[in-house]
Amino acid sequence: MTDSKNDNIQKENQEWIDSLTWIIENKSTKRAEELLLILQEEAEKHNIQLPESLNTPYENTISKDEEEEYPGNLEIEEKLFSYIRWNAMAMVVKANKADPGIGGHISTYASIAQLWEVGFNHFFKIDKNNIADQVYFQGHASPGIYARAYLEGRLTKKNLEEFRHEIQSEKGLSSYPHPHLMPDFWNNPTVSMGLGPIEAIYRARFNKYLYNRELIDEDNSKVWAFIGDGEMDEVEARGAINIASRDKLNNLIFVIDCNLQRLDGPVRGNAKIIQELEGLFKGAGWNVIKVLWGKEWDKLIEKDSSGKLRKKLNELTDGQLQKYAFSDGEFLRKDLFENDDDLNKLVEDYSDEELENLKRGGHDSEKIYNAYKVAVEAKEKPTIILAQTIKGYGQGSAGEASNVSHKTKEFDEDQLKYFRDFFKVPVSDKDLKKIPFIKPEKDSKELKYLQEKRKDLGGYIPQRSDKSLAIKAPDTKIFENFLKGSGKDEVATTMAMVQILGKLMKDENLGELIVPIIPDESRTFGMESLFRQAGIYAPHGQKYDPVDEESLLYYKEAQNGAIMEEGITESGCMAEFIAAGTTYLTHGINTIPFYFFYSMFGFQRTGDLMWAAADAGAKGFLMGGISGRTSIPGEGLQHQDGQSHLYALAFPNLRAYDPAFAYELAVIVEKGIKEMYIDKEDIFYYITISNDTYPMPEMDKDLDKEAIFKGLYKFKKSKSRRRTRKAHLFGSGAIMKEVLEAAEILEDKFNVGADIWSITSYKALYDNAIDTERDNRLKAQLNKEQNYIEQQLQDEKGSFVAASDYVKALPESIAAYFPDELISLGTDGFGRSDNREALRGFFEVNAAHIAYAALYGLANQEQISLEELKKAAKKLKIDPQKTNPRTA
Repeated sequence: MTDSKNDNIQKENQEWIDSLTWIIENKSTKRAEELLLILQEEAEKHNIQLPESLNTPYENTISKDEEEEYPGNLEIEEKLFSYIRWNAMAMVVKANKADPGIGGHISTYASIAQLWEVGFNHFFKIDKNNIADQVYFQGHASPGIYARAYLEGRLTKKNLEEFRHEIQSEKGLSSYPHPHLMPDFWNNPTVSMGLGPIEAIYRARFNKYLYNRELIDEDNSKVWAFIGDGEMDEVEARGAINIASRDKLNNLIFVIDCNLQRLDGPVRGNAKIIQELEGLFKGAGWNVIKVLWGKEWDKLIEKDSSGKLRKKLNELTDGQLQKYAFSDGEFLRKDLFENDDDLNKLVEDYSDEELENLKRGGHDSEKIYNAYKVAVEAKEKPTIILAQTIKGYGQGSAGEASNVSHKTKEFDEDQLKYFRDFFKVPVSDKDLKKIPFIKPEKDSKELKYLQEKRKDLGGYIPQRSDKSLAIKAPDTKIFENFLKGSGKDEVATTMAMVQILGKLMKDENLGELIVPIIPDESRTFGMESLFRQAGIYAPHGQKYDPVDEESLLYYKEAQNGAIMEEGITESGCMAEFIAAGTTYLTHGINTIPFYFFYSMFGFQRTGDLMWAAADAGAKGFLMGGISGRTSIPGEGLQHQDGQSHLYALAFPNLRAYDPAFAYELAVIVEKGIKEMYIDKEDIFYYITISNDTYPMPEMDKDLDKEAIFKGLYKFKKSKSRRRTRKAHLFGSGAIMKEVLEAAEILEDKFNVGADIWSITSYKALYDNAIDTERDNRLKAQLNKEQNYIEQQLQDEKGSFVAASDYVKALPESIAAYFPDELISLGTDGFGRSDNREALRGFFEVNAAHIAYAALYGLANQEQISLEELKKAAKKLKIDPQKTNPRTA
């Protein structure tokens, strides 16, 4: 290319740049965006490939010229800030001096502190309807929240002194945000990383659902999620972000504390996590705001006429940025500026101290304020704010930007001095070793300012209270219909549950409060009958003609639809369950979620979220659809659930049931609604249901419903009471069908009387037994009170066999309380693909094995001979050489 041609090209390029610059300076950036879009569309018409990029330069999204003036008193806020930072640090350091190893975290709050304080002073609000912004605080930074509450007067010095001593002191504070332990304070458990982000997304989505279903008049609250950049590697933190943009959740704001560090080192040592997250979220349709550099950088970047500083900042790895934060100004000068004349000229009038004090954007209140303002005013999109900070900011040698900063729990005297001087904390040298908790005088302008700011924003955050009123009970006829049985018709408990749900949704007292939640299995559960009745929630309505629109049960989406058909995302459904189940706390509305999940994909798939639900006080019904190891014919190893009821034993505020009959199911659901929403108990329910069909019996008129709820009752007595040989067969859920057949075999073929017992809840029996045992022990009662099992079985003799579709550990958990040895049959081992008959034979929970186990128990009691037992084994085709299903 000749020099003249090159000159012409350069001149033409400059003309285009000048034209764009003129538009920006004389019109607006919006007009510039419009013109660039027009050019892009025109280029695409001519198949011109444009460079693809989801990243902007490594600079602040909001330029200095676009910033609004800070509305607060920065001088006062900085003073308040110094008190809060000091007290947060003091909590952890004092706790570990008094009780080495008690733990706690300092450095996380040090990096996120300013991001929170700007929110507390200017954004986190409670509206006129007493609906607060829902804030998901980064769990490891909890000392900062406690320290602020101390200045607010909500916590005392004693509270702070008893951080992480909840057992030793009534004033103790929990390690992290735990609503179950501090029910008047915390709202959302967030320290199990990744759960906060997904819960925030579905909370924001559910708020829109409440509005679109006209359950709330206004939707003014915002959902804020404060998340560490390392936490963003969790699949739950990233996996649902498209939901937020698809539903246009402008009520959702993610704030990522990008201190570039996780527990062991850099989040992305050789790359840039902020750029990665920008591309990810921008590609998913979010509004992305980067807050990278404090105002001290503005002058440098403005002077960078060569563009070399911008280029350098784009190229720097996070590992090197961490090195800069860790090092002094002299190192920064040498490494970043001195290798280039243009860059060196930028800082020639800066001292090393001034270079060292160049702030990151996440430590600049004015930058943060402007980012938040843009975020809360967003119209069509959720927003993510990527704020660059320093882990352990202000801690100096006590872990600032160090790879060990996450574990920092102690400061020596020099480190305390550095921290004090850096933040200008009013603590004298004389008092320094005491690490005192400090606060301004009660009538000081600082405390008045703090209180006024929270008053203007509606009140204190975080705080929690049950704003709901008890609901009116549903029509009892809904449940009475299921007590009559099905006659000769074969029915599955899943079918019965769908019918109950449909009737509940029509009930005048609570119909509008029912929230069905389904991953993508409506038709599997037979729930398509609800499509037309209730509609599937779609915030923007149904914009297409469904292929099955001519059918009665077509796929009907509607803006006011009730069914949350979430797609194939069990984690998302569980997050939605938590949102719906805690709406009585956030909005004062008793929404009643029924989350139907498919067998294994409940406790095993999302157990951590279920534990978070328990902590958060979520209420509602978890419905384990097609439950049990042998109840899903053909599905095999990965789908068949044989352990969920064992998992359920560990959840203190969970009621877990495995009903066999429709009337049991009806009684349990009715009782659950009463307990949770009328009596307002802090519990939730897990109910397993099956698609195995059989005639549903009528409930015995003499049966006390409370026995169903307590977990055990005698369903059917032996045909003949005169028989001396007696077996007691205990069945539950889908295996009750085999138990009924086993009783017939024993009665008709072996002259053994068989009483049939229904165990509706192993957990209810287990909880009652261990609680009774504890009471006897602590009260030194040698004449022990009986637990419920012992009360029911005290006069019973014979062999005892319990069979379920779950692992043997489940019946074994209560075996000690039976009057004689309990033989436990269950489905230990991996699943298989086959039909129910073959599966139950393989796992040895079919009628033949149940009957044989009863005979074996009688042989152990010497009520039948060994010869009789061996003949019975042949008759029942029991193979002693059969493969052990547990190890197969």
